[in-house]
Amino acid sequence: MKSYRADLHIHSLLSPCGSLDMSPARIIREAKERKIDIIAVADHNSTRQAGLIKKLGQETGITVLTGAEVNTREEVHCLCLFGDEEATRIFQEFLDARLPEEENDVVIFGDQVVVDKDEQIVYTEDRLLISALRAGIKEIETLVHKLNGIFIPAHIDRPYSGILDRLGFIPENLEYDALELSYRMPETEICGQHPELCGKYFLRSSDAHYPKDIGRATTTFELEENSFEAVRAYLRSKLNQ
Repeated sequence: MKSYRADLHIHSLLSPCGSLDMSPARIIREAKERKIDIIAVADHNSTRQAGLIKKLGQETGITVLTGAEVNTREEVHCLCLFGDEEATRIFQEFLDARLPEEENDVVIFGDQVVVDKDEQIVYTEDRLLISALRAGIKEIETLVHKLNGIFIPAHIDRPYSGILDRLGFIPENLEYDALELSYRMPETEICGQHPELCGKYFLRSSDAHYPKDIGRATTTFELEENSFEAVRAYLRSKLNQ
């Protein structure tokens, strides 16, 4: 077993609230400088920038999980992460079909662009990516697991978009792989507020929208190898403890 440092919640320049400085190369460079071994690209309701970041990560020895931070019909944010291109592609088709037609206002929300390795814009998303999908949390979780992915309710303690604020509880039939806390939330505090969560395994991630925030919170995994499959198995082993 070896220790690997992971940040499983990073936004690229595709996210409307993210900095245009969050290019694929910049994300990998910052992760390398901060000695992060595993990252996940989780833009709002889109996986379109993640593939290039994964390729750049492979060139530098950083494992990149591809996916998205989805906003469910209930307006709960969840990380949906995958280890292969085909699963990511299928999930993107699902997102495209369930994202409302509300147009992005660039002045208010910012640009939503995908770039190539030379940082040239190759795609612009016109629909507002932070909208709630026309799909409920259980439907999304079921699809993620059908695609052999990882499903994590994001920053569960956060007002407005965390599951505890939106629903008041975590549904018993929700089969999550981990629970993510905001980077500032002490585990003792969340357990004090929600005693039913005491003993649960919590992730910490940066939720970085700017380069300086990458790695501001990380989780250390004890793995036999640095791979998506090993991360998924590790998280599920923690759930069953």
